[in-house]
Amino acid sequence: MGRISNTIRNMKVALFGQFLGIIINIISRKVFVLFLPIEYLGLNGLFSNILSMLSLAELGIGSAIIYSLYKPIADSNIDEIKSLMRLYKNVYCAVGIFILAAGASLAPFLDLFIKELPDIPNIRLIYLIFVINTAISYFFTYKRSLIIANQQQYIVIAYHYAFMVLLNIEQILILYITQNFILYLLLQAVNTLLENFSLSKKAERTFPYIKEKDILPLNKNVKAEIKKNVCAMFFHRIGGAMVFATDNILISKLVGLSTVAIYSNYMLIRTALSSITGQIFQSVSASFGNLNAQGTAQQKLDVFYVMNFAGAWIFGFCSICFFNLVNPFITVWLGEKYLFPKTTVFWIVLVFYISGMRQPCLTAREAMGLFWYDRYKPVFEIIINLFFSITLGIKFGVCGIMAGTVISTMATCFWIEPYIVYKYGFCTSMQTYFIKYIIYTTITLMCAVIIYILCNFITYKGVYELAAKLIICGIVTNIIFILCYMNTWEFKYIFTIIRKIT
Repeated sequence: MGRISNTIRNMKVALFGQFLGIIINIISRKVFVLFLPIEYLGLNGLFSNILSMLSLAELGIGSAIIYSLYKPIADSNIDEIKSLMRLYKNVYCAVGIFILAAGASLAPFLDLFIKELPDIPNIRLIYLIFVINTAISYFFTYKRSLIIANQQQYIVIAYHYAFMVLLNIEQILILYITQNFILYLLLQAVNTLLENFSLSKKAERTFPYIKEKDILPLNKNVKAEIKKNVCAMFFHRIGGAMVFATDNILISKLVGLSTVAIYSNYMLIRTALSSITGQIFQSVSASFGNLNAQGTAQQKLDVFYVMNFAGAWIFGFCSICFFNLVNPFITVWLGEKYLFPKTTVFWIVLVFYISGMRQPCLTAREAMGLFWYDRYKPVFEIIINLFFSITLGIKFGVCGIMAGTVISTMATCFWIEPYIVYKYGFCTSMQTYFIKYIIYTTITLMCAVIIYILCNFITYKGVYELAAKLIICGIVTNIIFILCYMNTWEFKYIFTIIRKIT
């Protein structure tokens, strides 16, 4: 019951904060396109992707340390917790310094990442501010991992969204008054510093022992396990960055910076959806890690089935809404000149759905520390993705780049991740997983066709079109899902949890 209560608390705060964040981000983006040229929007997306690549220096040690904290927290082993936190601090400070140095060294070579370098003043200064903003977080962020591992992620979420809302309000005012992009970015860097510093102080107040100086050397076996997991997570980080963080770079180089600007609006919405759904699974992650340290194999398998069912419902619903609502929404929000055709939207949504359906397996893998067994999977994923994304991207543009991501995911992650979780985590066959996956996807496709047909009957334009389609997607989709799933034990379990939340 303690794990369920912590999960519910984390989930409630996460969902509220994420919805608040989406609203303020939508307003902020509208002000951004009103006061700054479209090239600035493309630049924003491109530099964010470049810095995501540099963040590979983190090596995945965050996930490895959080996993290592589950058992000492469950056992109240304060000495081991302090030793782990000191290791985490040293590594993250080194990572922050590396990102500053490596990021700054790339500044003279920005034209390599852009098809045609736009006539934007101080473009390299803008890039350096992005570098500083990314590096700052690493000098304080290690303490938040202890809060997360202690099943108190709601604290981290509350701090993050409080500072994010404040930042967006300040940035809106700066753009309205000055239209200065550099001031806009400087505010972001200052906000990152203040958020991480404040959260660091909160961690010290919650866990005062982390300020103590009498820290024992870390146990050799624990250190060896961390090194092993970090080595494995490094490959996973490379895979994630090369597959998802290179989209803007490829679009910029193969298509153009203005297309990056249009794509970034779709990514803002996709990222918002991914953040909402991601917060749900992150809220469960620490509790699942605690269950892994204390529970039975059957308990872990049952909870995983519930997570998998919830993922199918959530990502099926979000994908249907995304496909039918995103263009009407962008039309109302920014105007028709920022739209992609339906074919491109389909591929963006398909990437979202396939990536989302991986979340239950990824959550279980990280909570159980199964990083090592599929460490070489990202190598093949990267090779397949770059080959098909570049080849298809040259011919089909954004659609081709998205298709490359789909092909690489289905060829590797789709079957390898559940195989690892079932073989080494649950020690049972994964046949049931794939049967459920086929059932869930078939129901989602059937529902998607019905919703698409119904939405095509809408003849309104503007806000009325968006509202009518929103009602159809929101009500009809969930009615179909309820009728299809109401007799499953997973649905009954989830219904009990929802009743507790409400």
